[in-house]
Amino acid sequence: MKKEIERNLGAQPIARIMLDQGLRVRDLVDISTDQLTYKMVSRACKGRRLTPNVQSKVLHALNAFTRKQYSMEELFTY
Repeated sequence: MKKEIERNLGAQPIARIMLDQGLRVRDLVDISTDQLTYKMVSRACKGRRLTPNVQSKVLHALNAFTRKQYSMEELFTY
């Protein structure tokens, strides 16, 4: 019997950070050099479980846009 992985984890800290900074999904997509999509960023904010690769893309884009050094733990609670 396989245990089902929880995929919907609720709003993540990245959503609050983006709101506090006045960022839109488009801002991260536009600055990203890692082929980041609107869907990836939207899912990150809504709390959908992302692969480590996608989490990394979101982290790099946020750090590039804000010129701060956020860590993965500051953006995601899983």
